[in-house]
Parts: sequence; C-alpha cells; structure tokens
Amino acid sequence: MSTGKVVLGTLAGLAIGAIAGILLAPEKGSKTRRQIMDKGDDYIDELKSKYEEFVTSINNKFESTKKDAQEMADKGKAKYDDAKKEMKNGVSDIKNAVS
Repeated sequence: MSTGKVVLGTLAGLAIGAIAGILLAPEKGSKTRRQIMDKGDDYIDELKSKYEEFVTSINNKFESTKKDAQEMADKGKAKYDDAKKEMKNGVSDIKNAVS
C-alpha cells in the first residue's frame, strides 16, 4: 500500500469522523452546517498544502536527475572527443610512418 493511499485514507477517516461528530452534536442546524463547512475548508486547505509539497518534491527530484544526466552527458562527450582526437593523431602518425 502506497504512502499516498494511507494518507488519503487517514484524511478521509478524519473527515468522516468529524462530520459524524458534528451531526450527532446537539446544536442548531445552521450552526452545525457552518461547522461542517468550516471543517471541510480546513481539510481542503490541508490537502492543497500536501499536494503542493508533493509537487515541489517531485520537481526538485526531476531537476536533480536532469542535472545529473547533463553532467554525465558532458563527461561522455569529453571522453568521446578525447578518443576521437587520439584516433586522428594515431592515423596521422601511421600516415607519416608509411610516407
């Protein structure tokens, strides 16, 4: 079971529990509805916050991976260029030796 599902299940359980507690409380209907709306807003704000943290985390990991890949590509290109240069020098030396 993934962490996201556990968090979502926990939040859903908390929301259901809060709503059930409010509905069973001996308050006026208008006050109870107001409390339900307030709790709902709180949970929505919390979910938005968690989502933004998740997106930021994924973006940071993506940028880090992108940077690492670029560094590896640059190192590979440098090695390729060195090998190509050595090969040209070797061919030149062979041509000079044959001449």
